[in-house]
Amino acid sequence: MDTSIIADVLEILVFAVMALLSISCALFVVTAKDIVRSALSLIVVMFVVAGLYILLNAQFLGVIQVLVYVGAIGVLIMFAVMLTKKDFGSDKDAE
Repeated sequence: MDTSIIADVLEILVFAVMALLSISCALFVVTAKDIVRSALSLIVVMFVVAGLYILLNAQFLGVIQVLVYVGAIGVLIMFAVMLTKKDFGSDKDAE
């Protein structure tokens, strides 16, 4: 077999795996009951989208995706979640 055919098949396979990972993590963002896990899953989605950009020869967009969305927005969401997290379901008021 020609090496270019193997490279093309491998590229399509990597793209499919990354796309499925992105879709599954995005669904987990919406359906997760724990907001911390949802935020971490959103960060994974942003990393995978950056990888897809790089795979599609848009390296600049991939780097910007990591710097802006994963680096800034993801950390901002995590800090907001951690600082505003309250204990639900505890019986502190009942005692």
